[in-house]
Amino acid sequence: MKKFFLKLKFCVLACAVVLGSAHAQTSATAPIRILVGAPAGGTTDTMARTLAQAMGQQLGRVVVVENKPGAGGNLAADMVAKAAPDGNTLLMSFTSHAINASLYPSLPFDPIKDFTPLTMVSTSPSVLVAHPSLPVKNVADLVKLAKEKPGQLNFAIGALGSSLHLAGDSFKMKAGVFIVNIPYRGTAPAVQDVLAGQVELMFAAVGNAQAHIKAGKLRALGVTSPKRLPAFPDVQAIGETLPGYESSAWFGLFAPGRMNPDLAKRLSDAARVAIQTPDVKRRIESEGAIPAGNSPQEFSKFVEAEIVRWRSVVQYSGAKPE
Repeated sequence: MKKFFLKLKFCVLACAVVLGSAHAQTSATAPIRILVGAPAGGTTDTMARTLAQAMGQQLGRVVVVENKPGAGGNLAADMVAKAAPDGNTLLMSFTSHAINASLYPSLPFDPIKDFTPLTMVSTSPSVLVAHPSLPVKNVADLVKLAKEKPGQLNFAIGALGSSLHLAGDSFKMKAGVFIVNIPYRGTAPAVQDVLAGQVELMFAAVGNAQAHIKAGKLRALGVTSPKRLPAFPDVQAIGETLPGYESSAWFGLFAPGRMNPDLAKRLSDAARVAIQTPDVKRRIESEGAIPAGNSPQEFSKFVEAEIVRWRSVVQYSGAKPE
């Protein structure tokens, strides 16, 4: 009988080893999911899909993108925060990851502790545009006019609490002017009303405004990047007139918190190599964005600083979740 139980124990242990090995193999070969807290077709979705294939080639794995829009990106973020830190579930997030920390009274996750930042994928400066009928040529002209006519000029806002909304409020804080926000349900109708002259001003993504600027339907007054952009060499950086002003959207790759540092480095390295491949760089730049690819440590410090930076702007704006 004793020999029987010894044999049984050996069989159980052997089965456990085989099953454990099979599970590890399944986990290592299963598709990596990148969750996106925005609908398909938007810039965040495009960034994720641009990165997925090239990153998968680096890892020798299939990488798929799943859209989980809702609550300003918080739905997807919550799913990743609660996922196992095994490298199979990642998050492509954007500036709202930092903004939401102040915009929402409470979140079901900690935007710092519950995530492992892997790398910044890209940054996306915006451009301050005006309808051509507005008698201003640059930022200095706009500040002068806004001070002469407080509350008589308007900013079109594609989404309350978005990076573009807060770019405008940062501008007003720096310039000391009062310009009224006109909220819209989406960027497209906001752009259309500025094109039609119904609203005078807007902060727009470069990709959304570039064709209209070249066609003379919108006038570019300034860009939100620290320096002038190659796409608009004659358009000043707003910081040239308002020192210290900068407001770029960013897109970054996160993993669940408590991830093994070696695994985090492997995922980060794969993403960073993918970002620098010519095809990926070209596609990122076609969206009016600038490829990045910093280290996990650099990205972590950046996210923490962004949460602090946006807090005062959110408080100034009085923005509430939609």
